[in-house]
Amino acid sequence: MQDPVFKEPIAEHVWNAKYRLFADNTSPEPTVHETWSRVALALSRPELHHRDEWRERFETALSHFRFLPGGRILAGAGAQRRATLFNCFVMGHLHDSIDAIFSALGESMVTMQEGGGIGCDFSTLRPAGMAATESGNIASGPVSFMHVWDQASATLVSTGNRRGAMMATLRCDHPDIERFVDAKRAPGALRHFNLSVLISDGFMQAVEEDAPWPLVFPLAGRPVPSDGMVCERAWSGSSIAEPCLVMRTIAARALWDRILQAAFDCGDPGVIFIDRVQRANNLWYAERISATNPCGEVPLPAHGACNLGSINVAQFVHEPFGAHPRLDMKGIADVAAVATRMLDNVIDISHFPLTAQAKAAHASRRIGLGITGLADAFAMLGVRYGSESSMEIANAVMQAVCEAAYRTSIGLAKERGIFPEYRATEYLAGDFILSLPHDIVEAIQQNGIRNSHLTAIAPAGSISLLANNVSSGIEPIYAFQAERKVKASDGSITTMPVNDYAWSLFRELHGAHAPLPDYFVEAYDVDPLTQLKLQSQLQAHVDQSISKTINFPANASFGQCRDVFVQAYRLGLKGCTMFRANPATGAVLSPAGKRAADSACP
Repeated sequence: MQDPVFKEPIAEHVWNAKYRLFADNTSPEPTVHETWSRVALALSRPELHHRDEWRERFETALSHFRFLPGGRILAGAGAQRRATLFNCFVMGHLHDSIDAIFSALGESMVTMQEGGGIGCDFSTLRPAGMAATESGNIASGPVSFMHVWDQASATLVSTGNRRGAMMATLRCDHPDIERFVDAKRAPGALRHFNLSVLISDGFMQAVEEDAPWPLVFPLAGRPVPSDGMVCERAWSGSSIAEPCLVMRTIAARALWDRILQAAFDCGDPGVIFIDRVQRANNLWYAERISATNPCGEVPLPAHGACNLGSINVAQFVHEPFGAHPRLDMKGIADVAAVATRMLDNVIDISHFPLTAQAKAAHASRRIGLGITGLADAFAMLGVRYGSESSMEIANAVMQAVCEAAYRTSIGLAKERGIFPEYRATEYLAGDFILSLPHDIVEAIQQNGIRNSHLTAIAPAGSISLLANNVSSGIEPIYAFQAERKVKASDGSITTMPVNDYAWSLFRELHGAHAPLPDYFVEAYDVDPLTQLKLQSQLQAHVDQSISKTINFPANASFGQCRDVFVQAYRLGLKGCTMFRANPATGAVLSPAGKRAADSACP
């Protein structure tokens, strides 16, 4: 019998496949209400006072999909099995030796086996063709080892684990950067990886000036060749500049165009504006960042972890499609406060695959509270995605979430203590902290804060499907009606129809044949620059980053796509990804009806 909470068949499928607790082919969770109860009870365990009251408040926040914790929390909290509640991790510094590389591979696979995706910066590995002084061997380069990671991840999937998600990053000045950029052009190559280039401000200036761009690698004590040129760079994993050998020089614009062409053709790589990420990092004084989680919304130091959750904005629209619809901003702020406490508790009840990950998570107590269902909320309010009104609403929503989270974390610091890496003078001098309201900054100065970082906007794909297919994260509605590929337990692929949450509600209220108002728009109808401008409104209230993909139809031209990354940089964003439907990468989601031809994927 279908649970009445689920309006879309795929929502119940996702619950059964990913989040419902089973033991010996039976489930103690006949409905999703029992899932919410299990999670609320588990997350209330760290509460020393009024535990039952907090459990009830947690369950209220979870009910009706108002707050959607990260998938690992939903699946694992209270499940009495060895699994992490953290969605993703960045692996440790990758040392350039065979034993260290394969030790790091082992740590990566242990992490993925327990349910965590990973990010890894391969910039520390010697470029292909470079001699290894001690062994006399010739280095095969970072991309060759990425293939090893990819095959290992594929092996995990074949044993029944969830699909391995990985992010590989490489510096824009690494000698193998061109190989990295083109790494996914071969059919089927690196399909478990997302790729991102670490783009520096210096590179963007070189692109602007059409200047030459040196590709370099640390000397690490090796002698300088007689004709060699040396420069200084703070290489990945270090804040101290070290001598680097210039191995060759290329045109900055040629490399930039190569990145753009690969992104247009394959959907990878994306770009991470790494200098901006480091400057805006609340822990700028304590860590160097050169990698992110697989979707890019959480830049992390070595062994850092993602503790994520999303507030479903669509559930806070009163009188949707009515004469006077309104957004319950107080309700959003109230749930943000409760969700902040829930995510802080996750740190104390979670298992960690590696001791170093537990140490890093407890040192910063990072959490990543974000939003989903934003585009559906716009439609339910009678507002077109990308309009001035939508910009104002997005700004107000994320500001409310951010300020509620920070105020709650300050209160938790008074109740439970500050995070160990907090150093008042340096923390209060951070760019993002200085952008907060004066009363919040003063409160941090007086009381400290429990969590180093509090906000991040994830793509929220599976949990948005669970919530009856609300629009994912801050993306526009992908399609009002679509078909989604679903992997069954036996590995077979089936296709399920999916209807957008707001579109379905409109049809329920106004009938199957009522014309759609012009504020209903799909992703391909929203100009890329408009999407980026809306993202920049939200980024102002996000202390980490935002996962956002600019989608293009299969028939889009390169000229329509080539300015996206430059515009993202000029708008002050921390990163950007584009995707054009193409046969090489395939697609999980395809528009139904008149737009099906736009997707060339099988």
